Amino acid sequence: MPLNGTSLARAYFDGLKRAYHEQGAGKEWDHFVAAAHGAGGEDLDTLKVLYPHLPASLAELLCLADGTYYREYRAGEKICLSFLGSDLEEFPYYLLSTEQMAKTKDDFQEWGDYLIKREFGDPVDERITNDLEHLHWLHFADCRNNGGSSQLFIDFSPSEKGTSGQIIRYLHDPDELAVIADSFDEYLALLMENEYDFICEDTVEE
Repeated sequence: MPLNGTSLARAYFDGLKRAYHEQGAGKEWDHFVAAAHGAGGEDLDTLKVLYPHLPASLAELLCLADGTYYREYRAGEKICLSFLGSDLEEFPYYLLSTEQMAKTKDDFQEWGDYLIKREFGDPVDERITNDLEHLHWLHFADCRNNGGSSQLFIDFSPSEKGTSGQIIRYLHDPDELAVIADSFDEYLALLMENEYDFICEDTVEE
């Protein structure tokens, strides 16, 4: 029986815990869990106003941990924990907090316009719109080097060939926009099927 959004998020979270422990990084995970907490109701409500079709599985992940990207859960202590991956093998990402997701809502339109408009011939998946004015993406993850090389988005404004809610991976140098899953649920399932390969000897702290 397929997992619903809430069950899938919890299964993903539990699997991530196992992956950390199997890589000998259980202390890193346990420190994170001890410090972290889920998003508050007001923050989630704000995000749902901005993104009425916020996937239940993402909302549940945020209820378990409200971000892992320089997230200050305790005064003076910022958490940075690899939490997500992509189709790129052993390539870790941080989960943005509800506040960061809301704050960066329109950022890609400002700096990634050349990709949406196909100005320089960079590879852009045909399932991604070329309508910059109506672009509606949820930026939910930055790669481990502060997002400079790759970011992940939920796309609520696809082209006619795409699917609303599809997951887009931006990659820099060479620049590329690719659809890597048709939904956030499918995306999480992909990471689980790949056995959390982004948690490995090269991506966990000693």
